[in-house]
Amino acid sequence: MKHKEEKKVLGQRDDKKITVGIIGASGYTGLELIKLLDTHPRFSLEYVATSSGEGSVESLHPALKGVNSVDVSKADAAEANRLDLVFLALPHKTAFGFAKDLTTKVVDLSADYRLKLEAYEKHYCPHGDKGNLQNYTYGLIEHYREGLRNTRNVAVPGCYPTAALLALLPFMDHIDFDAPVIIDAKSGVSGAGKKCSEKTHFVKANDNMFAYNPLKHRHSCEIAEKLSLAEETVNFVPQIIPATRGMIANCYVQLKHDIDPAQVLGERYGQEPFIRLRETPVEIKNVAGTHYCDLYAAKNGKTLFIASAIDNLLRGASSQALAAANIICGLEEMTGLPRIAYVP
Repeated sequence: MKHKEEKKVLGQRDDKKITVGIIGASGYTGLELIKLLDTHPRFSLEYVATSSGEGSVESLHPALKGVNSVDVSKADAAEANRLDLVFLALPHKTAFGFAKDLTTKVVDLSADYRLKLEAYEKHYCPHGDKGNLQNYTYGLIEHYREGLRNTRNVAVPGCYPTAALLALLPFMDHIDFDAPVIIDAKSGVSGAGKKCSEKTHFVKANDNMFAYNPLKHRHSCEIAEKLSLAEETVNFVPQIIPATRGMIANCYVQLKHDIDPAQVLGERYGQEPFIRLRETPVEIKNVAGTHYCDLYAAKNGKTLFIASAIDNLLRGASSQALAAANIICGLEEMTGLPRIAYVP
């Protein structure tokens, strides 16, 4: 616990601690980062900022009363640059507005540095920090780990792309891409963010399930780009389910030849500490509250089914950001990552 009277002067270094901050701490991913950093043995959370800069962490997130009482500052790049690393938990466009002025290490949870420029500007907005795109490494840990060891800046993948890519990437040499890639994904309501909308209203979400932006969701282009496929090849349908957190991506592809799906997954992920290969279909309850991704695959003739389950707020955002921060700071990757699921 960091009490106000015990806070160090911003920028003061402790040889045993790496100073970090969060810009954009009011949302769910900001909350998850604060929770993860509170128990991290090497990172010291010294700076928490929002656009308004009012109150304290416990006023932003009442659940943290008595846990963390760091003052909330108004976001300022000059202050953040006195830290060793900054997490940006901001919406797209707002993120690159801050990132372009940052000289410290940056782990960005927005979409602003995930995509090539053409795809980004097609699906989001004109990019305000084009020259910096090349300085960010995509933060899908199991497939970009070596690149992360040699970078200062990380673009954390989206939650849907994380689930889909971890499922599909091991099978790329075996898929017949003359047939469509179909991704049927379901997410808890927290994936829509903290701000309430018509589709996240209790009356809409409770006892209900529905698709939104089918075949047109912006995460389609991120999935396609990282699979090195044309966008029209990827058919992505996201859906909201009446759960707080958790996500499943059910992927359907056609095979070029016969394979043993379990063997393919084992060869790629058998030594990965946070990928669990299941012999029965995956469940979101088993990963909620953890950094784990659970995978299951089966085939019927040439049709391959791969299911991926993650916690959308953790492996799909904040704990993946923390794992990437561990790597770029030279720490053991697994440090501080959550392992115990919220069961029951």
